[in-house]
Amino acid sequence: MKNKLVLVLATLLAAGASAERPNVLFIAADDLRPELNCYGARHIHSPNLDKLAATGFRFTRAYCQQAVCNPSRASLLTGLRAEHCGVTNNSQHFRKTVPDVVTLPQHFRQQGYHTEGIGKLFHATHTDSHAFNDPASWSVDYRYPESGPLTWRDPRNAELVRTTGKRGPPWESPDVPDDAYYDGQLAKMAVESLRRLKNLGKPFFLGVGFQKPHLPFCAPKQYWNLYDAEAIRLSPVTEWPTGSPAFAHWSFGEVRSYHGTPRSGPVSHELALRLIHGYYASVSYVDAQIGKVLNALPQLGLDKNTIVVLWGDHGWKLSEYSAWSKATNYEIDTRTVLMLRYPDMPNRGGQSAALVELLDVYPTLCDLARLPLPKHLEGISMRSVVAQPDRPGKPAAFSQYPRPGWMGYTMRTDHYRLTLWTKAGDPQKVAAVELYDHRRAADLIETVNLAADPAHKKLVEQLTQQFRQQWPWRKQP
Repeated sequence: MKNKLVLVLATLLAAGASAERPNVLFIAADDLRPELNCYGARHIHSPNLDKLAATGFRFTRAYCQQAVCNPSRASLLTGLRAEHCGVTNNSQHFRKTVPDVVTLPQHFRQQGYHTEGIGKLFHATHTDSHAFNDPASWSVDYRYPESGPLTWRDPRNAELVRTTGKRGPPWESPDVPDDAYYDGQLAKMAVESLRRLKNLGKPFFLGVGFQKPHLPFCAPKQYWNLYDAEAIRLSPVTEWPTGSPAFAHWSFGEVRSYHGTPRSGPVSHELALRLIHGYYASVSYVDAQIGKVLNALPQLGLDKNTIVVLWGDHGWKLSEYSAWSKATNYEIDTRTVLMLRYPDMPNRGGQSAALVELLDVYPTLCDLARLPLPKHLEGISMRSVVAQPDRPGKPAAFSQYPRPGWMGYTMRTDHYRLTLWTKAGDPQKVAAVELYDHRRAADLIETVNLAADPAHKKLVEQLTQQFRQQWPWRKQP
């Protein structure tokens, strides 16, 4: 009898402790660069993300570990740098390179959380369309909208896709409801999940991966109408940084895969303006869908005990350097959106310019949920930055990007960006160096490589020494 009483008491105490643990709403947006109203871009209509920033905290200098979908997501979700995760392109899968690694949602699951994933969180490889799923991470089957992300609703475009079997144009703006597209359907699924999870009786980790503003820039007409086409302008920075090596650049092949875009050379001025308009409309469209999910929290009484983190997987060129898409080591591609809100958070509505990395999301969520930290994590908790927004943060943020035969490692410090292009597999063999002074850069756009300037020789040496001391070259997961 006594043993039964002890067991019942222990069960009740465990249930009470579990009930007090915060839920996690983990939201990803694809190709969302930090051009939002709450990041200072007053021309962008992003009221729901602005509200999240006003009630939470935003990091104005957050950096991904590699500016392309699969490596960035694999790094964040495993807690390993791209190189140590073994995923540095879109054809690799982390379960083949580090098969036993414990992912972020998997760790929460092991600690007693119910974990669910819907939409694009992990990334499907070019050879495995089912790789969005990672069964070890989720308590139930991974789900996504029946409508695929590559969907055109304009009848003319839909017919073009049907008859050619190829992709449609890079944009469209039909007069259709929000749920005509993938992200509108995903928002509905997420709200339905929250309704169900509210009564689950245990803490949950819900991952929701939105597809926009990724290409194609298909969004309902109402979001296109938020922007005046006549007011849209191309970036004044039309050339790659002076003195930069040619292999550091990117030919934006992703845009070229859509109907009506040139297979080589620059896009036309008219098409460029349309692409920017489409990107802006897609940002406002996904903002509205994210808003539906966030608004469900107070409606369901979940807002008081739910951690919310919202992140973009990397930046995106939107005519800067006369280029498009991501896939470089430059600021425009490595800097991204990161916002956080949690119960009893200090400095609500605040922001910090401290250097942080997407790699830091995993340990931060563990810290906030009072979970033990897996030993393999390479990031650090950002909780102290929220508590003291003026603190310096990390001395540097690191990213990387490969080119055939070479790997570019880039280090962003408070004032500078240093990039070392090294022989693949041998970081000691440096082929080219880039140095950018962000005290001179207008709107954070790098334009002049100072590495070859004799006046900056000592600075290059100092930063290179810092780079080699801080980059974990030999660390193994």
